[in-house]
Amino acid sequence: MDMIDLAAAIASLKTPDEVSRFLRDLCTPAEIREFEARWTAAQLLNAGELSYRDIAAKIGTSTTTVTRVARFLNDEPHQGYKLVLEKYFGVKKKKGA
Repeated sequence: MDMIDLAAAIASLKTPDEVSRFLRDLCTPAEIREFEARWTAAQLLNAGELSYRDIAAKIGTSTTTVTRVARFLNDEPHQGYKLVLEKYFGVKKKKGA
């Protein structure tokens, strides 16, 4: 078992309800809340309208979390946040944001 196996298991699910059910079994409530905060931060960072501090206050997380999400959104090679933003919303990161 590895990350690819886990990713394949998630990819086999067909609906948001199926994914939600799996995540509720796989993760603790605190882990799910953290995933939710990171995903919301990615969406707000992508919109480019709020500061890191404003995003942290809006979603009730730390600026450290927002900074980490921004680093992965903008600088890290995986580009997972961008991939999902583009697939889910059909949007690309705003220029200069």
